Amino acid sequence: MTALRERTSSPLLSRTFLQLSVISVVSGVSMAFAMPFNSLFLTTEVKVTPVQLSVFLLASPLASVVASTIMGKLSDGRVQRRYLLVAGGVAGAIGYSLFAVLRDYWFLLGTSVVFVAITSSLLPQIFAYGRAVSRGPSMMVSVLRTLLSVAWVAGPPLAALMVAKTGWVGLFTATALLQLGVAVLAFTLPVPVAVPEEEKTEEEAGPSRAGMSVVAAAFVFLQGSVGLAVSGLPLFVTTELHGTAGDAGLAMGLCAALEIPMILWFGSLANRMSQHKLVVAGAVIALAYHGLMLLTDSVWQVLALQLLHATVISLVMGVGLTYFQSLDPFRPGRASTMFSNTQIVGGMLSGVLLGVSQQFGFRWVYGFTLTEIVLGLVLLLVAGGLTGSSRR
Repeated sequence: MTALRERTSSPLLSRTFLQLSVISVVSGVSMAFAMPFNSLFLTTEVKVTPVQLSVFLLASPLASVVASTIMGKLSDGRVQRRYLLVAGGVAGAIGYSLFAVLRDYWFLLGTSVVFVAITSSLLPQIFAYGRAVSRGPSMMVSVLRTLLSVAWVAGPPLAALMVAKTGWVGLFTATALLQLGVAVLAFTLPVPVAVPEEEKTEEEAGPSRAGMSVVAAAFVFLQGSVGLAVSGLPLFVTTELHGTAGDAGLAMGLCAALEIPMILWFGSLANRMSQHKLVVAGAVIALAYHGLMLLTDSVWQVLALQLLHATVISLVMGVGLTYFQSLDPFRPGRASTMFSNTQIVGGMLSGVLLGVSQQFGFRWVYGFTLTEIVLGLVLLLVAGGLTGSSRR
């Protein structure tokens, strides 16, 4: 297929962006179908032991990090990114088809660390393709990230209904079909025009390895704090504040609703001002959110504070993606994958801290998240000097 040479007033008006948007939504819905229900499926249907569940929940994200890293390196090389998207979709179709029929723990674990792990590379490669198509910073990546949030708002409730009506076979079959749809749509994507070598200046070549490592470490803590706060919110509301599951659901739904327009707004700002400063601002606001959550004593306060949390998520997880891509502009696959991997590793850390909180009370969740934010903010400030991003 010939290289993409669409010339429109904005990348957002192109046919390619429309096609990529559909891929993002379909991929997001498929992941929102399966991922939130893995633990429930394993405990109720497969009847795993606590140790087996812990092994599964540790091995699967580790395999995803490895697979995504390999795919990220391939995407910045000679392999066309659309073929990697096709591979991710096909792997997902195979993996979730097997989940629909297999009930043996070890076969399911093998399926997860091979096929589902490859599928995890879809999202960073979608964002990397968007960056390549737009030929630099633009609203395209922010819009794709927003569409993913919309998919996650609608996906879990629909999946719960599907489990109730069709069982696990119906849920995983639907997920497999959605993944197959991603593969078909990705196969017809055009190839972005390569950036001429003469356009690549030494200044734009990206930060040092040490600089990128510090940024990645900062985001492990920042994204880990978000994951821990979200996972711990229902437990905190019901046990410490004596609220209901409905109260927790209302709080999370309110945060998600506020987050969607904010990602677009901050994405627009990120193209006009320092992305590093925006992310630092997100970390500072996070200090306020988690500090206040530590002191809350009623559900209405939790609801009011979701405005702050939506702001934090939009800056850290929305602008953060663009920030990583801008630090390494000519390797969007590597940059997007590194950002995605910090979320996975941060999530693994969150799982450990949530378990510790169970022993001492779930208010400790916000003590741990506050500590993570402090560490992430310090590392961000150090990274600003190493990468020079504090001046941009």
